[in-house]
This record gives sequence, structure tokens and C-alpha cells, in this order.
Amino acid sequence: MKKSWVEIDLSILEDNIERLKQTVNGASEMVFVVKADAYGHGAPEVAKRAFRAGVRWFAVAYVEEAMKIRETLTEGTIIVLGVADPEQAQLMAQNNIIPVVADLEHGLALSRAAQEAGIRLSVHVKIDTGMGRIGLPMKKAPEQLNLLEKETGLNITGLCSHFAKVEDSEPHAARTQAKQFKRIASDFEKKTGRILFKHLSSSRAILYHPEWQFDGIRPGIMLYGYGAQDEDMRVNTRPFLQWKGVVMQVKSVPANFPVGYYCTYVTSRPTDLGIIACGYADGYLRALSNRGHVLIQGRRCPVVGRVSMNWLAVDLGPKSGVKRGDEVVFIGEQGNEAIWANELAALCRTIPYEILTCINAGIKRVYKN
Repeated sequence: MKKSWVEIDLSILEDNIERLKQTVNGASEMVFVVKADAYGHGAPEVAKRAFRAGVRWFAVAYVEEAMKIRETLTEGTIIVLGVADPEQAQLMAQNNIIPVVADLEHGLALSRAAQEAGIRLSVHVKIDTGMGRIGLPMKKAPEQLNLLEKETGLNITGLCSHFAKVEDSEPHAARTQAKQFKRIASDFEKKTGRILFKHLSSSRAILYHPEWQFDGIRPGIMLYGYGAQDEDMRVNTRPFLQWKGVVMQVKSVPANFPVGYYCTYVTSRPTDLGIIACGYADGYLRALSNRGHVLIQGRRCPVVGRVSMNWLAVDLGPKSGVKRGDEVVFIGEQGNEAIWANELAALCRTIPYEILTCINAGIKRVYKN
């Protein structure tokens, strides 16, 4: 029973990066979001290839993620978007890792830790302009920025915020956030006489609003090939993760044959069933039961019965000719057919991010160049 595996084509990643670089044309630095193990693609390998393609800034959620990348990529700057532990201040300073200040209390704690370590820690301060998560409250941001600027343990080198909603058809909320961020940043720079590294736009803002790029942009899902596939978009990118397995058993069954837990599928005709070693423990979501498809011999084969923990069944059709060991594609291309994470996401009423990050980290990643 051969387990499934994931194939990562890093040459497509490099092409996606190049397409974005040509579109931005040097106007903004690319801060590549590689949190959650690069959305399930494998952060160390993805970051190394991105660095080779010219990316010099990366963003993660936790210091531990940053250090995992640092083990294989000694160059480049890594921003921690989450709430970094002040006890890790010296570790961050030594490894060119920049924490984002989540609120005044967090900033003061980072400063104290830095002073105790005899260092001055470079930080970016986040302003909550409407997301409602971490960041200095917008109305208090000017006052609190002034307090943080006086802290001898901190060196404020950047300011950032995050859009709650970017819709081309409803730009008002995002436009308000961008305007507020620009005002706060401009006032602070004038007051301090310093030019800071400002970043706000994630993938959708990059696609629809180049006027909000500032000094840095934070592309995430678009560089993994999703949300930027339509030809009329500002940038076109392609997915570079494929998830594959093999047929472990083929069985010919009659009509009215029940399949899987609670017999939620019953064959309507004599057919072949393919049994595959992949289930919800591997990240193939149970919501795809009786809804999803896989590719075998270049054909779409429906998933039948409930997806179980380690196995799933597919209807191969009568006299299918499919054999034990034939390749199965859960996400990716085969022949003239393709199934990508956005299709599975639509079936599960979720987003491609969840489909990608749910693929079990223990499944082998095979990197192609």
C-alpha cells in the first residue's frame, strides 16, 4: 500500500515570482509569505528557491517557523507577523528576524528584553486599521508610536497593516484602511524625520490596487498559483503543488453494491471500484465524500462512499482497465484533465488555503527543478 506523495515544481514558483516582479517593476520589495510551511509546500525549499529568484524578504507567523527557514537560508530578512515571544529577542536579533509589534504592551516587553540582552531590536509596528486583530488601535496609534519610538531597546524600521476585505466591486472599506494607514505612517515619518519600510498589500490588493503597494508587498496565495489564474488579471500565476497516489486495489462489483461507512453510496450498475490509500488523516477532507473526483488514466473518477481516515473509494466505471499501482492525482494534472485546490475548496465550501495547508506535513514532498 503505497502512501500518497506531493510533488513541488519549483521552476513554476520561480516563473510566478518573475511574473510578479515584472508587473511591480521594482516599485515595491516583495515580502513572500511562507508561513504554515509555505502553505503546505515546504518552507525551507520554497524560500531557498525564492531567494534564488531574487526575493530577499519573507514573512512567517512564528519565530519557530523563521528559524526553520534560517537553518537552510542564511541570507534574507524574515518578518514574524504573529506575536513573537520577548524572550526570543536576542535570537531574533542574531538571525535577522524582525518581529511585528502587536500592541503597546508587547512592544514594551520586547524593548525590556532587548535592553536586558544589551541589544537594540529592529521591529515593525502594526497598525490595526480595520482587521480587528493584532496591531495598535488606530485612534491611539500616533500616541503609542511616540511612546515606542522613545524605547531604547527598539529600533522601529517599518510600519504595516492588513486589509480585512479587498473586493474590486466594493473598494470602499479597503480604500479607507489604506488612507488611514498612509496618514498615520506619513505623520510618524514627518515627526521622526525617518523613512520607514511600509507594507500593507497582500495578494488581492496587489492584483487590484497597485496604488497601495508602498515600500513592500506581501504576496501569499498568488505565488502559490491561486487567485491569479484568470487571463485578465494584472498578474497570472500557476499552481506548482501536485498531490498524487496509486490505486492499491481494483475490485469488480455488481449493481446495488454498498460502498463505505453507512453505505452512503450504492452502485447503480456493475462497475470497478478503485481503493486508494488516502483519507482525511492525510488531509483529503471528509467533505469530499460522494462529491470529489480524482484523476486516473487521464479520466475523472468520482469519489464514492465516505472518505475514511486512511482510504477512499472511486468509481472507475465498468471494465475500466485500471490496474493496481496506476497513478492517482488528487490535486494536479493528468492527461488533458486537471483538479486544483480551488475546485476542492468550492466543493468543501472553504478556500484553497485550507485545502493546501490540510495536506499532512508527514506526507513526503518531492521537489522538482
